[in-house]
Amino acid sequence: MEKPADRNTPANEPGQEQIVLLSVNPRAGARSGADRVVALESALADRGMVTERHTDIDTIAQRAQAYFEDGKLHTVVAAGGDGTVSLVLNHTPVGVPLAILPLGTENLLARYYRLTISPERLAELICSGQTVSVDAGQANGRLFMLMVGIGFDAQVVSEVDRRRTGHIYKWSYFKPILAAVRTYQYPAMRIRIDEQSFSEPVCWAFVANVPRYAGGLSIVPQADETDGLLDLCTLRRGRFWPGIKYLAAVVFRWHARLRDCEMKQAKRLRIEPVDGMAIPFQLDGDPGGDLPLDIEILPGRLRLVVPADKQ
Repeated sequence: MEKPADRNTPANEPGQEQIVLLSVNPRAGARSGADRVVALESALADRGMVTERHTDIDTIAQRAQAYFEDGKLHTVVAAGGDGTVSLVLNHTPVGVPLAILPLGTENLLARYYRLTISPERLAELICSGQTVSVDAGQANGRLFMLMVGIGFDAQVVSEVDRRRTGHIYKWSYFKPILAAVRTYQYPAMRIRIDEQSFSEPVCWAFVANVPRYAGGLSIVPQADETDGLLDLCTLRRGRFWPGIKYLAAVVFRWHARLRDCEMKQAKRLRIEPVDGMAIPFQLDGDPGGDLPLDIEILPGRLRLVVPADKQ
């Protein structure tokens, strides 16, 4: 059970409360992360904000809805990695500003929006109300901000999650990647874009909302989180040696020139296994389950707190 809320309350006039909820991933960031959370709370309190910190997402959802209905909720802060951002997005009301305090292993969205800043600077952005409206994707009813990976990379993510006992480090992916290279079977899938017929079978698929991927890779560099579209990258062949070729091509950013690579845009996608085999998918770096998968874009779904030069 979660501990009682950590509430930092400045001297406010009655009825003047502006509440900032902090959703903190207790497994992200170790001691330095805890220090950054405390520093953000202090900076917000100095600016007249009331803060509440919780680690239980259901409590965040309940508090966010109640304060939103009362007109008191100013911002929700996701303190953690990309998975924490996605989790918070799925549990807060539409239209509530979301801020990111990056603590986890991968903070792709924070780096993309130049939010790897001091807690004091983040507090300034929160209080100034600087936000941008960006699209979100929805996969089988679950919101995501970055990407959906289907097949090989989802197998790696699932294995990392299965082995996880605490904080994930970048080297936590090393053994799962090697294992997937040796053993993954590359079952085929087919994809329907909008209302078109299903595609020819493919063995790799990535659906991107933002043009960033883990490890500094750029699988779909043309993706734009404000264009009301999802960007799809597929690679046709399976088996070991094509997989090695694809991985090398992605690393060196020439995969789009391969004859068996296709790039398309869509508002809706349906992805199914060809022969009924289990094919995993991941959402924003967390396991999502197995196909089939229905994905759609939700234009302008999120108000994200960002610096002025990213608005």
